[in-house]
Amino acid sequence: MTEDSYDVVVVGGGAAGLNGALMLARSRRSVLVVDAGEPRNAPADGVHGLLALDGTPPAELLARGRAEVARYGGELVTGEVAAVTRAGERFAVTLADGRTVRARRVLVATGLVDRLPDVPGLRERWGRDVLHCPYCHGWEVRDQAIGVLASGPMSVHQTLLFRQLSRDVTYFAHTRPPTGEQAEQLAALGIPVVTGEVTGLEVVADRLVGVRLAGGSVVPRQAVAVATRMEARAGFLAPLGLRAVEHTAGVGEQLPADPVGRTEVPGVWVAGNVTDLSAQVGASAAAGATAGAQINADLVAEDARLALEAHRNPFGAGMEARVSERMLAGRQHGF
Repeated sequence: MTEDSYDVVVVGGGAAGLNGALMLARSRRSVLVVDAGEPRNAPADGVHGLLALDGTPPAELLARGRAEVARYGGELVTGEVAAVTRAGERFAVTLADGRTVRARRVLVATGLVDRLPDVPGLRERWGRDVLHCPYCHGWEVRDQAIGVLASGPMSVHQTLLFRQLSRDVTYFAHTRPPTGEQAEQLAALGIPVVTGEVTGLEVVADRLVGVRLAGGSVVPRQAVAVATRMEARAGFLAPLGLRAVEHTAGVGEQLPADPVGRTEVPGVWVAGNVTDLSAQVGASAAAGATAGAQINADLVAEDARLALEAHRNPFGAGMEARVSERMLAGRQHGF
């Protein structure tokens, strides 16, 4: 950080945060991106469903984005934001290491955390052959033997989506058996339902080969889909009164905002998975661009209002402050 105050501090350097920062930097705003370096898609081999960049490794995509932001004068720093508080008409953004910067506006793009079911082996193979999104990873496991571990209210829907990609899909009821109509629907599509608790995965030579049940039997599978509980990374906004709320579908918690990312706290905007749990990389980037443009428009309106006030009252408090700043700058330069 080279300054102690910026037009905008962007919290989170994923697709949403970087695209928001890019829009702001190209509008000649002073921008600081603070990123903890923990992208949700880090375990994945590539980003999919992103036009012209399909298959790009996540780390490469972010590196390109950081370089683009820096090219337009945006600053980037590695760190974790501990709290965002009011500081007069601005915000104070405090990092975990104690550093603090001020901002006129804040864009939050910290994403979410995936909470996996408490089944041994899932976390270790997450993003490889344990998957969640058919649009992100489905093509890569097409025509394989896929198991869907029932773990949330959308598990049957997830099963139907993966059935589009393979005829060999099995629903593991685990602790969430399908309802009567759901069971009938699965049967109509030729999707077997396996009852009993799932206790782990069977792995041979670093390859997933099956799903282990409580009785000790193993059902052969090459990939497992699981619906995680998704929780927005937003605890640092609590001092402003902003807290995540439960998603209407019961799949996790997200920060509420209007369609362009404006929150109920004036000056704080959100974009990406922190406010849209189902957004893929392309949608998150688009939301970041939208929020960035809206923030710039908000700042333009404020700049015009302040200029008009100064024009109408050239000897008011604002003018006196600016004169004082110029005098101080002159003394610092020996004038």
